[in-house]
Amino acid sequence: EQSLDQLQGECVLREIVLREIVASSLRHFDGNRYVVTDFVVMPNHVHILAAFDSPERMLAQCESWKRFTATRLNRLLGRRGRFWQNDAFDHLVRGSAHFDQFRKYIADNPVSAGLKDDEFTHYSTGIVMSDTAK
Repeated sequence: EQSLDQLQGECVLREIVLREIVASSLRHFDGNRYVVTDFVVMPNHVHILAAFDSPERMLAQCESWKRFTATRLNRLLGRRGRFWQNDAFDHLVRGSAHFDQFRKYIADNPVSAGLKDDEFTHYSTGIVMSDTAK
């Protein structure tokens, strides 16, 4: 996390056109295959807070996002091959306090990385999690 937040690497997602490919992909099946509450597309990584009906669906969707966006991004960059890392770093939200902690981390990530407003894309809904809705 720390090396990502230090914006190491090429940071191609600093470009709005490339970031929007990722952001649009995350929103595309929102409300159908999953529910997105928050995400941030940083210059070199992405954080998303979303709900799925099963762990298998989550893993399949993460692979789908990676495959789709890698193909589009590589085409625009004139490249081929791997774009994203193999692993997804996922956490189970265990209650409203945990949910709020992830939401805050996502919102604060660009600030802690020292980014300007035009160097990231942040999305957040008004969805609130209550502990009775776990």
